[in-house]
Amino acid sequence: MGVGKTTVGRVLAERLGTTFRDTDADIVAASGKEIAEIFIDEGEPHFRELERQAVRTAVAAHTGVLALGGGAVMDEGTRGLLSGLPVVFLEMGVAEAVRRTGLDAPRPLLAVNPRQRWRELMEQRRPLYTEVARAVVATEGRTPEDVADAVLDALELKQA
Repeated sequence: MGVGKTTVGRVLAERLGTTFRDTDADIVAASGKEIAEIFIDEGEPHFRELERQAVRTAVAAHTGVLALGGGAVMDEGTRGLLSGLPVVFLEMGVAEAVRRTGLDAPRPLLAVNPRQRWRELMEQRRPLYTEVARAVVATEGRTPEDVADAVLDALELKQA
């Protein structure tokens, strides 16, 4: 959450001469609502089902760089879909996460006590991220361009 998946993904796609897709953007486009609105109006379970569907569709249909929402890996089926793919876990610490997401940003899972909640989410998610990731790249103190370079190096990919 707030790690720069979309920004770095766009830089990577440009460097690789391919397309970029973001499953959160797919969900917003399909539902006509922002993610925070879906959480409020229909609840997290409904959002997670939309997310599962968006990831399945994107993995099957998209051959470029794909950014997944931060909670997508919580689903076992999604983790199975990612198995064997060149997945990168973009990592950062809590202070940087709070700085990037802000205390008033529309992040429904961080609405109450953002620092503690972020830590709890990462404790749940980190093992799952590392399970599916071929590489882990730290983003703290790096520009999106630097992170993209590190991803390319970690995956041993050549720029277009």
